Amino acid sequence: MRRTIYTEDHQSFRETIRSFIEKEVTPVYDEWYAAGIVPHDFYLKLGELGVWGIQVPEEYGGAGIESFKYSAVITEELARAGVSFGGSSTHVGLCLPYLLKLGTKEQMERWMPGFVSGEEMWAIAMTEPGTGSDLAGMTTNAKLTEDGKHYILNGAKTFITGGVNADRVIVCARTAPATPEDRRGGITLLAVDTKLPGYEVGRKLDKLGLKVSDTAELSFTDVQVPVEDVLGEVGKGFSYLGQNLPVERLGIAVGAYAQAAAAVEFAKAYVHDRKVFGTAVASFQNTKFELAACKAEVDAAEAVVDRAIEAEDAGTLTAAEAASAKLFCTEVAHRVIDRCLQLHGGYGYMNEYPIARLYADNRVNRIYGGTSEVMKLIIAKDMGL
Repeated sequence: MRRTIYTEDHQSFRETIRSFIEKEVTPVYDEWYAAGIVPHDFYLKLGELGVWGIQVPEEYGGAGIESFKYSAVITEELARAGVSFGGSSTHVGLCLPYLLKLGTKEQMERWMPGFVSGEEMWAIAMTEPGTGSDLAGMTTNAKLTEDGKHYILNGAKTFITGGVNADRVIVCARTAPATPEDRRGGITLLAVDTKLPGYEVGRKLDKLGLKVSDTAELSFTDVQVPVEDVLGEVGKGFSYLGQNLPVERLGIAVGAYAQAAAAVEFAKAYVHDRKVFGTAVASFQNTKFELAACKAEVDAAEAVVDRAIEAEDAGTLTAAEAASAKLFCTEVAHRVIDRCLQLHGGYGYMNEYPIARLYADNRVNRIYGGTSEVMKLIIAKDMGL
């Protein structure tokens, strides 16, 4: 079936991204993989390419294109090549929506030049040790000074994607204690400059997959955050987090679909070249049946993400629809990638093959952005159950 969500402009952009990946990423990706991080300077190249500014309004140096489709194209091309841009996915995918919705004119004028150029990379810090998906249980706190000029930030965060390379981090902190009647109240978003005294990057976490994505622990000891760096209204942070979760989950759904599609292509190429008992693995009926079944699942996932992308661009994507897309696509990717790895035999377990890396990278899709179990709760609630 021919996809209809992309125009000639999208396809031209796809060719640009594909060429950029082939020239700037693929030749050095093994070095990044071994180091477990993308060099910060690389993000300047993405800035020159215009990637960071696609959705940024023209008045702040961007292209002003209000569409998720360009982001989806990048995700698909990275999966196709079996590479990634590291932890930078949070820069645009997670942080930019908060800035566009909550940033004041003064803040946007101050922050956007570095954001668009890649000189100032952003991350977001929500999760804390021991809280997991229970964001209302966070204990990181920020107290206003007597002169009202700063918030004194103390606490710790973990699993922070892009946390090593980040120049500024949106930190979720309690500016007022929770109450039995409202555990979600009193949370505020602070755009914290990582160069401030007391801000520390702890361990770069050693993960099962996503090896090139820098994921870190962060700690804050009496960090003085200027009140001018509060994002949105004080105490309304939790509601802001809820508003942006659907697009985050859509991004994960698109990534899972793209990974599944890439896995089929990796397996198809491998079974054509690999011979067993003097016969190409592709000639066996089991191989044909397995890949045909995987292709059917990928087609279904493609239909789901395309519908969700269109809904997001139209401004009608609901929390339940995003949860459904994430649940379905991540489960499809889990099944498809596993079967495609099996077709590689022992070589599928070797990290030099992209299918092995894909297998490890994919596993977190059913955890971050809300676990599959949480997605089911959201869908069930929407059903009136």
